[in-house]
Amino acid sequence: MTVEQLHQILGMSAENPPPENGGPDEIRAWFEGMMEPTPTAEGIAIEPVTIAGNPCEILRPEGADDSKIVLYVHGGGWLFGSPRSHRVIASNLARATGQPVLSVEYRKAPEHPAPAAHDDVFAAYGWAVDKVGGAANLAVAGDSAGGNMALSAVVRARDTGQDLPAALVLMSPALDLTGEGESHKTNADAPLVDANLMGLFNMLAFGERDRTSPEFTPFNADMSGLPPVLIHVGTWELLFSDSEALAARMQAAGVDVSLKVWDGMCHNHQLFAPFLEEGMASLDEVGAFVSARLT
Repeated sequence: MTVEQLHQILGMSAENPPPENGGPDEIRAWFEGMMEPTPTAEGIAIEPVTIAGNPCEILRPEGADDSKIVLYVHGGGWLFGSPRSHRVIASNLARATGQPVLSVEYRKAPEHPAPAAHDDVFAAYGWAVDKVGGAANLAVAGDSAGGNMALSAVVRARDTGQDLPAALVLMSPALDLTGEGESHKTNADAPLVDANLMGLFNMLAFGERDRTSPEFTPFNADMSGLPPVLIHVGTWELLFSDSEALAARMQAAGVDVSLKVWDGMCHNHQLFAPFLEEGMASLDEVGAFVSARLT
């Protein structure tokens, strides 16, 4: 019972739709309320920390080695989401890796259009590198819009001559902001993030500016020299082809990249981890990947 679990979860979620004609604050409150009951991993201490003026969290499993850290960037279309709403992912990353996880908050659109969020994540990258005494003691992860910014931070670090992390994990990264990839057509009505919602996210964050700009997406960046990368994506996603194309470009550039495709899974299915076998399995696989490289 796996895909069946997902359909049941999506059916229940459909009973609590976002507020009709709601503004940014109403949409954010709706999402936080929807995610609030989701169980998080047990035995994880949460420490608030402020980075670049944003309220972030360090999630620390018992006995964790504070000389290492996983920087995690949550998704939400640059519009909503927070370390609190995505604790199910961050806490299970802490559990699965046995390492502290820095869950990064960043400024949101439309009040703070891109690249404000990208800049905040890059500032958090520098903070994390300093905290653990070097990028070799750091892994970076992100989902959806957070996957975009996680990759962007690592590319930016490389381009500015900074040391790179030991590993990079991208879960359903939102990279093809022009919607030219195949799945943006074949999966236009996919659950959680469909073509209309992605269009709204992009308009609020980027407006009429060039959405291929490296300020907004690393999709067209030079991928050479990046650390080992793990990409997870579902087949039932608007953004499926983003991950396929990215993996191909990384492989062509000589990056040690692994692409895991989850058959029948929707966007960001890790958010359903306590109720969905594939969600928890994905986070466990991410944990094993990071642990093997963050030694």
